[in-house]
Amino acid sequence: MTGAYGIKGWVRIKPYSPDADAMLHAKTWWLDKPVLRDVDMMQAKMHGEDVVAQLMGVADRDGAEALKGATVQIRRSHFPPLDDNEFYWVDLVGLAVENLEGEALGAVADLMDNGAHPILRVVAPVASPDQKPNEWLIPFVDQFVKTVDQAGRKITVDWGLDY
Repeated sequence: MTGAYGIKGWVRIKPYSPDADAMLHAKTWWLDKPVLRDVDMMQAKMHGEDVVAQLMGVADRDGAEALKGATVQIRRSHFPPLDDNEFYWVDLVGLAVENLEGEALGAVADLMDNGAHPILRVVAPVASPDQKPNEWLIPFVDQFVKTVDQAGRKITVDWGLDY
């Protein structure tokens, strides 16, 4: 959550996807602040690129501001169905990434959207805690992402170790 919306306890959420249909229709959300708990969603609507929502038990702006930084989770059953070669970001996080030469780059730590397309943030494992990990930002487009094998938990990319 990014903060409050108005003075009547509505919250503002930045969705991971421009298609926030699942958030708008799920009646129960799980929030991880202050602890993981379920909350009834009373109303939600799009406001620009954000979702604004009224949650049960959040009656004023102070209550909404207290939730700033919380992550919203919803049941997988509320996610819209995917077409072939479409993926939910949550399913890509943690997958191993290797290049066409078979060299391991690391694992998907998260994804971000630059407006044109998603970007994989791939982080290599480190040998010691004081070592800074190698990190690659790989555009999630056909030119660079060659295969996504969810069952095999691996993504193959056309990306060199020296990029």
